[in-house]
Amino acid sequence: MNELAGKHILLGLTGGIACYKAADLCRALIKQGATVQVVMTQAAAQFITPVTMQALSQRPVYDSQWDSRADNNMLHITLSRAADACLIAPASADFMAKLVQGRADDLLSLLCLARPLARLPLLLAPAMNREMWAHPATQRNVAQLLADGATVLPVGQGEQACGETGDGRMLEALELLDELLAFFQPKTLVGQHVLITAGPTYEAIDPVRGITNLSSGKMGFALARAAREAGAQVSLVAGPVSLDTPRGVQRWNVRSADEMLAAVNQEIASATVFIACAAVADWRPAAAMAQKIKKTPTGLPPAIEFVENPDILATVAQSERGRSGALYCVGFAAESHDLLAQTQAKRVRKGVPLLVGNIGPDTFGRDDNALLLVDADGSSELPRNAKLVLARQLITEIAHRIGVGARS
Repeated sequence: MNELAGKHILLGLTGGIACYKAADLCRALIKQGATVQVVMTQAAAQFITPVTMQALSQRPVYDSQWDSRADNNMLHITLSRAADACLIAPASADFMAKLVQGRADDLLSLLCLARPLARLPLLLAPAMNREMWAHPATQRNVAQLLADGATVLPVGQGEQACGETGDGRMLEALELLDELLAFFQPKTLVGQHVLITAGPTYEAIDPVRGITNLSSGKMGFALARAAREAGAQVSLVAGPVSLDTPRGVQRWNVRSADEMLAAVNQEIASATVFIACAAVADWRPAAAMAQKIKKTPTGLPPAIEFVENPDILATVAQSERGRSGALYCVGFAAESHDLLAQTQAKRVRKGVPLLVGNIGPDTFGRDDNALLLVDADGSSELPRNAKLVLARQLITEIAHRIGVGARS
């Protein structure tokens, strides 16, 4: 999608074994359309060479404030004025302490100190041993960096190069990319709790068969990512799908419609926005067979009695918080024909302020979609695009409808 097209990223490397991840991070940034300028400390060069980073970034790598390649010999000024963001990955404990103290004894710390605070954001990806990360001095420094306006990204947890296990690992390259992409998104839902359902449900017939549908869950997961990017607390109730949980999103895995409703009921009291994107089965067998149903001599399947599943969207919309407007409800309708008429009728029947229609066969399993937004005033279209793009557009639309102001 080239989400970073036109962005110029200062990628700073400090001393730490996690420097090896900076190579993949540099490539990932460039694949998203960014230009990358690498600045290294002398300690970083002990772990990965400037030649490697120059080859990957296709730009000269700077590691000294005395580098004469700059026309004005003021690299700390020229580099910091040209960038859209400065990402230090890895950020060592020593380097973070240096930033807190305002020390500037190398090029990287110097340009961080000289950067225009109002225009050039500073993001730090800590990387260190678990004891160093947990040390009170480091935690004080993190708190001060946050107070000074820097963004300190989370650390990973797991095995460390020293052989110990715990917190302090630098995030992986793609995780850092996700954090940077989220950073650039408008923060339109800060303070909101968004609850989303996604994917199909599965209603068991017997231990090996069931009723489901072709929903992949991609639209719901894209909405969860977009809502989190917009600054919301996000809870995701997912049917049986094989998708990674978006960063920063709390996820519950369910199978049946009854399980999905139970999970929704656990979260709904604190939610401010509910987006029912899941393709919930309308019916289920009245009773699932305890053993696999075998073929009969007639070749015909046994008669199965069906009962209607709970209507999760209507149930939530007609709750006290839904009716009062304390909970803004958005539904999805997957249709096969007559999209506008079907979506309009379903919106009234469900009692929701906004219903989003799409043609199921044209979207299930795909990475793109086209959406029809229907409310009491009429309808509007979001033309076919990548599902993440549409999710961000829909989240912006929801924020506008609930009267939440944007914060960049």
